[in-house]
Amino acid sequence: MLGTHSRTIDKVLALKIGADDYIAKPFDTEELLARIEAHLRRAPSGGGAPGALYQFGAIRVDFRRAEVFRQGTPVSLSAREFQLLKYFVEHRGATLSRRELLKEVWGYSGAPSTRTVDVHVFTLRRKLEADPSQPQFFQTIIRLGYKFLG
Repeated sequence: MLGTHSRTIDKVLALKIGADDYIAKPFDTEELLARIEAHLRRAPSGGGAPGALYQFGAIRVDFRRAEVFRQGTPVSLSAREFQLLKYFVEHRGATLSRRELLKEVWGYSGAPSTRTVDVHVFTLRRKLEADPSQPQFFQTIIRLGYKFLG
């Protein structure tokens, strides 16, 4: 956190509410860079919420390269399918409503009457599930939405 206050209480409060670090203005650029480098050294490699690599069943996803493999064979996903998969992985185990998926993955602000989520989940099942008619990973939660169990 970059702040204007140099009092100890301000720094302590910032750290307690979630800041990883606090530096007050004016600051020395070399000190700021050294602090950033120190944080990067401690950060897990991959840097994303789902790590750079994620595996479930026979599926391996490389989020940094936007690549998906099933049993070692590349799987072609559209950009939207990949974004949906990433959102599922980031929220694995949670029941996600169609409305939430439309808002977070498609950027819809209202509640449009559309089957686009269902179609994209069907496509992910077809491409990634061993038996799409008996999905292991992309579960339908009746009247609520979907849950990713990977």
